[in-house]
Amino acid sequence: MHKYFFILISLFFFGRVNAQNKTVVTQAKKTKDVLVEVSTIHGKMVFKLYNETPLHKANFIKLTKEGFFNDLLFHRIIREFMIQGGDPDSRTAVPGQQLGNGGPGYNVSAEFNDKFIHKKGALSAARMGDYVNPKKESSGSQFYIVQGRKYSDSELSNFEQQTSIKYTSEQRIAYKTLGGTPHLDRNYTVFGEMISGFEVLDKLASVPTQPGDRPVENLKMQIKMLK
Repeated sequence: MHKYFFILISLFFFGRVNAQNKTVVTQAKKTKDVLVEVSTIHGKMVFKLYNETPLHKANFIKLTKEGFFNDLLFHRIIREFMIQGGDPDSRTAVPGQQLGNGGPGYNVSAEFNDKFIHKKGALSAARMGDYVNPKKESSGSQFYIVQGRKYSDSELSNFEQQTSIKYTSEQRIAYKTLGGTPHLDRNYTVFGEMISGFEVLDKLASVPTQPGDRPVENLKMQIKMLK
Protein backbone atom coordinates (compact mmCIF):
# COMPACT_ATOMS: atom_id res chain seq x y z
CA MET A 1 0.00 0.00 0.00
CA HIS A 2 2.75 2.45 0.98
CA LYS A 3 4.79 1.57 -2.10
CA TYR A 4 1.91 2.33 -4.47
CA PHE A 5 1.10 5.49 -2.55
CA PHE A 6 4.71 6.64 -3.00
CA ILE A 7 4.57 5.88 -6.71
CA LEU A 8 1.36 7.89 -7.10
CA ILE A 9 2.86 10.83 -5.21
CA SER A 10 6.01 10.64 -7.36
CA LEU A 11 4.02 10.54 -10.59
CA PHE A 12 1.96 13.52 -9.41
CA PHE A 13 5.08 15.50 -8.46
CA PHE A 14 7.02 14.80 -11.63
CA GLY A 15 3.90 15.38 -13.69
CA ARG A 16 3.64 18.85 -12.19
CA VAL A 17 7.35 19.51 -12.81
CA ASN A 18 7.05 18.43 -16.44
CA ALA A 19 3.95 20.58 -16.90
CA GLN A 20 5.73 23.59 -15.41
CA ASN A 21 8.74 23.05 -17.68
CA LYS A 22 6.49 22.81 -20.75
CA THR A 23 4.88 26.10 -19.78
CA VAL A 24 8.29 27.71 -19.29
CA VAL A 25 9.52 26.48 -22.68
CA THR A 26 6.35 27.71 -24.41
CA GLN A 27 6.78 31.17 -22.88
CA ALA A 28 10.45 31.17 -23.88
CA LYS A 29 9.59 30.43 -27.50
CA LYS A 30 7.35 33.47 -27.56
CA THR A 31 10.12 35.72 -26.24
CA LYS A 32 12.98 33.90 -28.07
CA ASP A 33 14.78 33.22 -24.79
CA VAL A 34 17.32 30.41 -24.49
CA LEU A 35 16.68 28.08 -21.56
CA VAL A 36 18.90 25.49 -19.90
CA GLU A 37 17.98 22.89 -17.31
CA VAL A 38 20.32 21.88 -14.48
CA SER A 39 19.40 18.53 -12.92
CA THR A 40 20.62 17.17 -9.58
CA ILE A 41 19.54 14.47 -7.12
CA HIS A 42 17.57 17.20 -5.32
CA GLY A 43 15.62 18.27 -8.39
CA LYS A 44 15.81 20.51 -11.43
CA MET A 45 16.49 24.21 -11.97
CA VAL A 46 15.73 26.12 -15.16
CA PHE A 47 17.65 29.23 -16.25
CA LYS A 48 17.20 31.88 -18.90
CA LEU A 49 20.44 33.03 -20.56
CA TYR A 50 20.75 36.75 -21.21
CA ASN A 51 21.07 38.02 -24.78
CA GLU A 52 22.97 41.04 -23.43
CA THR A 53 25.92 38.82 -22.43
CA PRO A 54 26.52 37.15 -25.81
CA LEU A 55 30.00 35.77 -25.12
CA HIS A 56 28.93 33.97 -21.94
CA LYS A 57 25.67 32.85 -23.50
CA ALA A 58 27.37 31.34 -26.55
CA ASN A 59 30.04 29.66 -24.43
CA PHE A 60 27.54 28.12 -22.00
CA ILE A 61 25.41 26.83 -24.89
CA LYS A 62 28.48 25.36 -26.59
CA LEU A 63 29.65 23.52 -23.47
CA THR A 64 26.12 22.31 -22.70
CA LYS A 65 25.62 20.88 -26.18
CA GLU A 66 29.01 19.13 -25.94
CA GLY A 67 27.96 17.49 -22.66
CA PHE A 68 30.87 19.19 -20.89
CA PHE A 69 28.97 19.73 -17.63
CA ASN A 70 27.41 16.29 -17.31
CA ASP A 71 28.54 14.44 -14.16
CA LEU A 72 30.59 17.37 -12.88
CA LEU A 73 30.13 18.31 -9.23
CA PHE A 74 28.86 21.30 -7.36
CA HIS A 75 32.20 21.38 -5.58
CA ARG A 76 31.79 24.51 -3.45
CA ILE A 77 28.71 25.36 -1.43
CA ILE A 78 28.30 28.17 1.09
CA ARG A 79 24.86 28.56 2.61
CA GLU A 80 23.29 32.00 2.19
CA PHE A 81 25.92 32.77 -0.45
CA MET A 82 26.11 30.49 -3.50
CA ILE A 83 26.69 27.04 -5.00
CA GLN A 84 29.54 26.61 -7.49
CA GLY A 85 30.39 24.01 -10.12
CA GLY A 86 31.82 23.51 -13.60
CA ASP A 87 35.35 22.34 -12.75
CA PRO A 88 36.16 19.46 -15.16
CA ASP A 89 38.58 18.03 -12.59
CA SER A 90 35.57 17.23 -10.40
CA ARG A 91 34.38 14.49 -12.76
CA THR A 92 36.99 12.04 -11.43
CA ALA A 93 37.76 13.71 -8.09
CA VAL A 94 38.56 11.53 -5.11
CA PRO A 95 37.29 12.34 -1.60
CA GLY A 96 39.19 15.23 -0.08
CA GLN A 97 40.64 16.42 -3.40
CA GLN A 98 40.79 20.21 -3.66
CA LEU A 99 38.77 21.53 -6.56
CA GLY A 100 38.19 24.87 -8.22
CA ASN A 101 41.20 25.34 -10.49
CA GLY A 102 40.06 23.39 -13.55
CA GLY A 103 38.61 24.72 -16.78
CA PRO A 104 38.46 24.25 -20.55
CA GLY A 105 41.75 26.07 -21.14
CA TYR A 106 40.43 29.55 -21.86
CA ASN A 107 38.70 32.51 -20.21
CA VAL A 108 35.74 34.64 -21.31
CA SER A 109 35.95 38.44 -21.36
CA ALA A 110 33.91 40.19 -18.67
CA GLU A 111 30.45 41.39 -19.70
CA PHE A 112 29.25 43.54 -16.82
CA ASN A 113 25.77 45.00 -17.19
CA ASP A 114 24.09 47.06 -14.49
CA LYS A 115 20.72 45.63 -15.55
CA PHE A 116 21.73 42.27 -14.10
CA ILE A 117 22.37 41.99 -10.38
CA HIS A 118 23.30 39.13 -8.08
CA LYS A 119 19.77 38.47 -6.92
CA LYS A 120 18.81 35.01 -5.70
CA GLY A 121 18.93 32.60 -8.62
CA ALA A 122 21.43 34.64 -10.64
CA LEU A 123 23.64 32.50 -12.89
CA SER A 124 27.12 33.99 -12.81
CA ALA A 125 30.62 33.17 -13.97
CA ALA A 126 33.33 32.33 -11.45
CA ARG A 127 36.82 33.73 -12.00
CA MET A 128 40.30 34.08 -10.59
CA GLY A 129 41.00 36.96 -8.20
CA ASP A 130 41.88 40.50 -9.25
CA TYR A 131 45.54 40.14 -8.33
CA VAL A 132 46.10 37.60 -11.13
CA ASN A 133 43.12 38.65 -13.25
CA PRO A 134 42.88 42.46 -13.36
CA LYS A 135 40.50 42.37 -16.34
CA LYS A 136 38.10 40.21 -14.29
CA GLU A 137 37.82 37.67 -17.07
CA SER A 138 35.48 34.76 -16.37
CA SER A 139 36.41 31.11 -16.10
CA GLY A 140 35.64 29.26 -19.30
CA SER A 141 33.40 26.78 -17.49
CA GLN A 142 33.05 27.40 -13.77
CA PHE A 143 29.87 29.11 -12.69
CA TYR A 144 27.88 29.76 -9.53
CA ILE A 145 24.23 30.16 -8.64
CA VAL A 146 23.39 32.82 -6.05
CA GLN A 147 21.38 32.02 -2.94
CA GLY A 148 22.38 34.93 -0.72
CA ARG A 149 20.16 36.60 1.86
CA LYS A 150 17.71 39.49 2.06
CA TYR A 151 18.97 43.06 2.47
CA SER A 152 17.45 46.20 3.97
CA ASP A 153 17.17 49.60 2.31
CA SER A 154 19.91 50.98 4.54
CA GLU A 155 22.28 48.15 3.62
CA LEU A 156 21.62 48.69 -0.06
CA SER A 157 22.20 52.43 0.33
CA ASN A 158 25.56 51.66 1.93
CA PHE A 159 26.49 49.49 -1.05
CA GLU A 160 25.54 52.31 -3.39
CA GLN A 161 27.78 54.76 -1.53
CA GLN A 162 30.71 52.34 -1.50
CA THR A 163 30.47 51.30 -5.14
CA SER A 164 28.75 54.18 -7.00
CA ILE A 165 26.09 51.69 -8.10
CA LYS A 166 22.57 53.10 -8.23
CA TYR A 167 19.95 50.36 -7.85
CA THR A 168 16.59 50.74 -9.51
CA SER A 169 13.43 50.37 -7.44
CA GLU A 170 12.88 46.96 -9.03
CA GLN A 171 16.40 45.82 -8.10
CA ARG A 172 15.94 47.03 -4.55
CA ILE A 173 12.72 45.06 -4.26
CA ALA A 174 14.51 41.96 -5.54
CA TYR A 175 17.26 42.25 -2.93
CA LYS A 176 14.78 43.00 -0.14
CA THR A 177 12.24 40.30 -0.91
CA LEU A 178 14.13 37.60 -2.82
CA GLY A 179 17.65 38.17 -1.54
CA GLY A 180 21.06 37.90 -3.14
CA THR A 181 24.69 39.01 -2.85
CA PRO A 182 24.99 42.69 -3.87
CA HIS A 183 28.70 42.92 -2.98
CA LEU A 184 29.43 40.84 -6.10
CA ASP A 185 27.80 43.35 -8.49
CA ARG A 186 30.20 44.79 -11.11
CA ASN A 187 32.81 42.23 -10.07
CA TYR A 188 31.51 39.03 -11.66
CA THR A 189 29.52 38.60 -14.86
CA VAL A 190 25.87 37.67 -14.39
CA PHE A 191 24.75 35.95 -17.60
CA GLY A 192 21.43 34.36 -16.68
CA GLU A 193 18.73 33.95 -14.06
CA MET A 194 16.67 31.15 -12.54
CA ILE A 195 13.04 30.99 -13.57
CA SER A 196 12.11 27.80 -11.73
CA GLY A 197 13.63 25.57 -9.08
CA PHE A 198 14.31 27.96 -6.18
CA GLU A 199 13.37 25.24 -3.68
CA VAL A 200 16.03 23.01 -5.27
CA LEU A 201 18.62 25.74 -4.87
CA ASP A 202 17.78 26.02 -1.18
CA LYS A 203 18.14 22.25 -0.74
CA LEU A 204 21.52 22.23 -2.46
CA ALA A 205 22.74 25.20 -0.43
CA SER A 206 21.85 23.39 2.80
CA VAL A 207 23.78 20.15 2.31
CA PRO A 208 26.55 19.32 4.83
CA THR A 209 30.00 20.47 3.75
CA GLN A 210 33.55 19.76 4.86
CA PRO A 211 36.49 22.16 5.32
CA GLY A 212 37.01 23.95 2.02
CA ASP A 213 33.23 24.11 1.42
CA ARG A 214 33.08 20.90 -0.62
CA PRO A 215 29.91 18.90 0.04
CA VAL A 216 30.39 15.76 2.12
CA GLU A 217 28.51 13.77 -0.52
CA ASN A 218 29.14 14.34 -4.22
CA LEU A 219 26.47 16.44 -5.92
CA LYS A 220 26.56 15.69 -9.64
CA MET A 221 24.92 17.86 -12.28
CA GLN A 222 23.40 17.21 -15.69
CA ILE A 223 22.78 20.20 -17.94
CA LYS A 224 20.76 20.26 -21.14
CA MET A 225 19.14 22.76 -23.47
CA LEU A 226 15.38 23.18 -23.20
CA LYS A 227 15.28 25.35 -26.29
